[in-house]
Amino acid sequence: MPPEPRRPIRSVPPVVHGALDFGELRCLGLDPDKVIDFSANTNPYGPSPAVRAALIQVSLDRYPDREALALCTALAESLGVAIGCLIAGNGASELIFLAALAFVRPGDVVVVLGPTYGEYVRAARLMGGHLTLWQARAEDDFQPDLMPFACALERLRPRVVFVCNPNNPTGAVLRSDVLGRLVRRYPAALFVVDEAYQPFAADFGSALDVAAENLLVLRSLTKDCGLAGLRLGYAVGPGPLVEALRRVQSPWSVNALAQAAGVAALGDPAHRARSLEMLAEAKAALTAGLTGLGLRPLPSAVPFFLVHVGDGAAFRHRLLTRGLLVRDCASFGLPEHVRISTRRPEENERLLTAIREVL
Repeated sequence: MPPEPRRPIRSVPPVVHGALDFGELRCLGLDPDKVIDFSANTNPYGPSPAVRAALIQVSLDRYPDREALALCTALAESLGVAIGCLIAGNGASELIFLAALAFVRPGDVVVVLGPTYGEYVRAARLMGGHLTLWQARAEDDFQPDLMPFACALERLRPRVVFVCNPNNPTGAVLRSDVLGRLVRRYPAALFVVDEAYQPFAADFGSALDVAAENLLVLRSLTKDCGLAGLRLGYAVGPGPLVEALRRVQSPWSVNALAQAAGVAALGDPAHRARSLEMLAEAKAALTAGLTGLGLRPLPSAVPFFLVHVGDGAAFRHRLLTRGLLVRDCASFGLPEHVRISTRRPEENERLLTAIREVL
C-alpha cells in the first residue's frame, strides 16, 4: 500500500469560494465572458492604466525578485513602517496559510470569529489545530458582540485568533480601538487580522494603528486595486512575526507580473480613490433598489452585503441562467442568504431587473 496522507488532510473538506466556476458554466452552456460576476468582492472598475503599462515592461525569462524588494519598499513608504516588518505574498490567502504553518502546532486552540472566510478554519485544521468557530448571531445582523467573544477567549485561551475585519461575507467591521483593546487583553495569543477589505471602510481605522507584539495584519492588493487575476497581498507585524512567515514561505512566491503591478498600483492612489468613491455611490443605489423589491440588504461597511432570500442556492441558480452570478452562502453556514458585491451602475441595473423577474 502506498503511504497515506496525514490524518488532518483526510478530514478537512475543501472550501467553497465565489467567482466564476468555468466547469459549471460549461455544463450550463454559458460563455464566461458574458456572465456578470456579483459573487467576487473586487473593484469592478479594474486596475490603474499604469498597471497595464507596467506589465508590458516585465521580463518573463528572468526569475522574479524572491524578496519583492521594490514592492515592499513602496509598501513600507506608503504605510510608514520599516521594511523588515513587512512581507509580500501570493494573495492574502497564502499569508493565512503561512501564519498557520508558522504558529499553529498540533492540538493548539485556534479561535475564528465567524461566519467568515473558510480558509482560516482550513489552514488551522490542516496544521492539526483544535478549532473553535465563534459565530455572530443572525438576530444581530451578524454584527459581533465582543463581550461574549472576549469571554470565550478568556475561557479557551487560544494560541491563535483569526479575525476578518471588515468581515467577509457580512461586511461587519470592528473599530481599530476596540480591536486594539482585545489584542492587548490577551498577549499570549497571536491575533491574525485580515484587512483585505479595509480600504473599502477606511473610516473605521486599521489594526495597523494598534501597537502590539502579538498582532499580524494581512492586506490584499487584489480587491481595491483590481488585481485579482495576479494574486498579491502582504502582511505587516513585528519583525519576529514577519520573519517566521518568511522562513516558511516558498521561494519566488510572488511572480514578477504581480510585483510590477503592485508597484504601479501604489503609484496611482488617485485611480483607486476615484473608483472606490464611485463604488460607494453605486452600492447606495443598488441597496435602495433591492429594498424597493422587498428585500433587506444587511448593514455592511463595504460594497458587498448579505441578503436573505430563503433558498440561496435556488436563487443563485435562477440568476445564473440569466448570466448573473451571486454568491450562495451555504458554505458560510448561511443557506438562506446570498452575498452580492456591487458592480458598475449599468450592471447593477441588470441585476435588479433579473431579481424582479426571479421574485
